[in-house]
Amino acid sequence: MTAPGIPRSDKAVALSLTGLTKAFGSMAAVDAIDLDIAEGEFLTIVGPSGSGKSTLVRLLAGLDAPTAGSIRLRGADITRVPANRRPTALVFQSLALFDHKTVGQNIEFAMKMKGIAPDPRRVRAMELLALVRLPAHYYSRAVTSCSGGERQRVALARAFASDPEILFFDEPLSALDYRLRKTLEVELKDLHQRTGKTFVYITHSLEEAMVMSDRIAIMRAGRFVQVGDPASIYSAPANRFVASFMGEVNILTVVPGPDGTPRFAELDVPAPGARGAYAVLRPEALQTDTGDVRISCRVRQVALLGSRTQVMLDAGAAQLIAEVPGAPASLVPGAELSFGFALSDVTWVDE
Repeated sequence: MTAPGIPRSDKAVALSLTGLTKAFGSMAAVDAIDLDIAEGEFLTIVGPSGSGKSTLVRLLAGLDAPTAGSIRLRGADITRVPANRRPTALVFQSLALFDHKTVGQNIEFAMKMKGIAPDPRRVRAMELLALVRLPAHYYSRAVTSCSGGERQRVALARAFASDPEILFFDEPLSALDYRLRKTLEVELKDLHQRTGKTFVYITHSLEEAMVMSDRIAIMRAGRFVQVGDPASIYSAPANRFVASFMGEVNILTVVPGPDGTPRFAELDVPAPGARGAYAVLRPEALQTDTGDVRISCRVRQVALLGSRTQVMLDAGAAQLIAEVPGAPASLVPGAELSFGFALSDVTWVDE
């Protein structure tokens, strides 16, 4: 069963997918997906390698034809409309810039193919340089002389050149270093807000999705396993897969104890009120010497993260991650300490 396809808001539906499927032989890379994407929404599709997300965006952009199902743009069926006849644009992971052309020539390429005269093309290119925060003199610069972040901005300007109704992004930041990626995440969100365009963004990074998105769709084996806003994805993961995909969280297995009452298997302590096969505990919920559940731990590693400290802990058969305020002097490798958590901070999930 696919995840609900309800738009995040009461805005009109921009793009509607119904039963969308792409099969390669007996394997469905995209498996009967239903989803509505609202006008002006920033939707991010997240999933591990092989989950089908890149295949999905190729279907949405018109680069591949689906095996079954439909794609409707504001009610009009575009399922079989080729990419060059859709009012959409795709920013590739590789960016696919023309290295033998200048920045301006790259931005103007689609306009030139449509027969737009040189002067209007240049005016539009200058507007787009300003939109992506590149100086006007970059118009005549060789694209090969641009940095990674500048090339990313050129690719964005080129995508906007044809004034698309929807922009698709296939992991465009994955090849950049961490600091530049974080900068461009903020700029992409700002660009989305300034233009009001509908963005559909593909990434394997849930952290990236959390920063930018109005809504996140998490994909596994060709299907969506959870669709929701960042806060609900973070606070209420639908299952163990979603929880483990969130990055630095603690996942504990719940098993029956000798007397039939539930216990945390890795910690061998009671799991009172357990309502699922697994307990998901965020690092900030695990604190020193407090909580409904107490655990004897050994500090394995400590990392100062500005106003908080991240602590790697050995506790029974579990390796846990905690984040505590400040930099307590007691948190040193090898220290034996009591950590705990409140049951109200636990999210219970199944497989």
